[in-house]
This record gives sequence, structure tokens and C-alpha cells, in this order.
Amino acid sequence: MQIAIVGLGEHGTALAQVFAIGGDAVLLVDTAEHTLRRALGQISQGLGRMAQQGRLTALAARRARRVFTLSTDLARCAEADLVLEALPDRMDAKQTLFRALDDLVRPDAVLATTAAALSVTQIAATTRYPERVIGLHVWRPAQRSEIIELVRTPITRQDVLDVATEWVQRAHKRPIVLEDSPGWITNRLAQTYFGEALLLLENGDTLDAPTIDRLLEATGFELGPFRQMDALGIERVLAVAQALFEATFHQTAHPPHPRLVRMTQAGLTGRKSTRGGFYPPAPTREQRA
Repeated sequence: MQIAIVGLGEHGTALAQVFAIGGDAVLLVDTAEHTLRRALGQISQGLGRMAQQGRLTALAARRARRVFTLSTDLARCAEADLVLEALPDRMDAKQTLFRALDDLVRPDAVLATTAAALSVTQIAATTRYPERVIGLHVWRPAQRSEIIELVRTPITRQDVLDVATEWVQRAHKRPIVLEDSPGWITNRLAQTYFGEALLLLENGDTLDAPTIDRLLEATGFELGPFRQMDALGIERVLAVAQALFEATFHQTAHPPHPRLVRMTQAGLTGRKSTRGGFYPPAPTREQRA
């Protein structure tokens, strides 16, 4: 069985590492050779860290490193059993790719989208075989998330869900099957988590971001809301909030927050930004040395 992953940005690279653990052949496809080489290096390092942390045996890590094939040619997806699209969250880009895949892959191949807040039904509708399209949403970072949301449209075939469920389980993740709806579960609840924290920050005289984070982390949350937003990227959190706001006809409990708009406009988009976000930027390699 072969999985093809199209788009090797941060999220596509993380998903490639996840599915490599299942033992299937994984084809990595991107338009740039250097992007593919960089992704392969990051995956190898990530598998090594998992082995060091005891989350994966050394033998399993070595086997996972050997499942990859790299290509800049989308036509190589023709023999894939599942094609996973991992492009940025833009409807036009995803629909264009799915139309191209329609002319390349077998009619029985499964097409999956990693859309974070876009309608899977709308993406599927652009293809000739919409019944074989599913959503596959993983909370970032995908390597650490325990569950994967499998999003079905009103016409997704059951056998397509069965195949996707099997792949997710082989990757040591727990599949949760959901009907297509704005934001599904994790994004909807995350927006509440972030939105309430932002309200506390705006209204509290003594509360600041580090204090709120410490309080939430002390109760068991892995990351407080502001540390989590910095890790995800402020611009990404804002984009999801805006997409949910539009998809629900402006009925969300937490519409896009003006503070996130201002921060994004100022380039304060999180730990990976040179300007930081709610916290200072991550130290460079030279600074760590």
C-alpha cells in the first residue's frame, strides 16, 4: 500500500513522519527538490527523537526512515492508494490540486484533505468522484497529537472511511469519525480556549499572558492558551477564527479578536517569527550556541 503526501511544509512533513510509522510506502511530492530534502532530514531527526524518548523503538525508527520516495512530479501519485493533500488552507489551491489529481489517480484511490477550517464537502465537490474524498485533520504538532479527525461529507463512502481508519490506526493514532461541519471538534474548542483567554487578558487588571498560561498549565493543560497560539502561529489562529466566523454565518461565540488582527499586521506571529508573539521569538541556532 502506498500513501502520497502532496505539500511538504511544516504540517505535511509532520504528517509524513506520522504515516511512516505505519510501515506503508510513502511518496513525498513537492514542487521544489530542496523542500523535499529538507523535509526528509526533519523527518529523520524527528524519528530519532521519538526513539530517544522511548516513543518508538530504534528498529522501528530505522524502518520508518526507509519508506520514503521523493518526487517533484505530481504524476507519480498515479499508483497511490491514498493521496493526502497538505497545502496551505486556501480553498482555491486545494480545489485546483484535487482537480489535477482527478486526472491522475485511480478511481478507487482515496483523496484526503488536511483542511483546518474549510468545507471538506466543498473541496470534494470539485472532483469527479466526490464520494472518495475525506478530511483528515490533525492538531499540530501532528507527531504528538493522539487523535486524528476523519471528516466525512454527506456522500463519503463507508469503505473509504474504513481504509482511512486502518491507516490511522497503523500510524498509532486514534481515529475519530465526524460529519463535515465548521471547525469540527478540536478547532471549535480551541477557539473557545483562545477566545476566553483573550477576553481575560483584555479585561483583567492584574492578569497577563504568562500568568494565565501558568494557571492553565498547572491544571493539566500541556500548553496555556497564549503559549499554544505562539506555537501554532498567530496568523494561523486568526485565519481559522475568520474561516469559522464566515462558515457559521457570524454565529461563533468567539469572532476573530482584534488583538490577533493587530499582532498579525505587525508581524508578531509567534515563536517562529523574528518578532515573536505573546512571547519573545525562539532563539536562533547561534544564540543557543
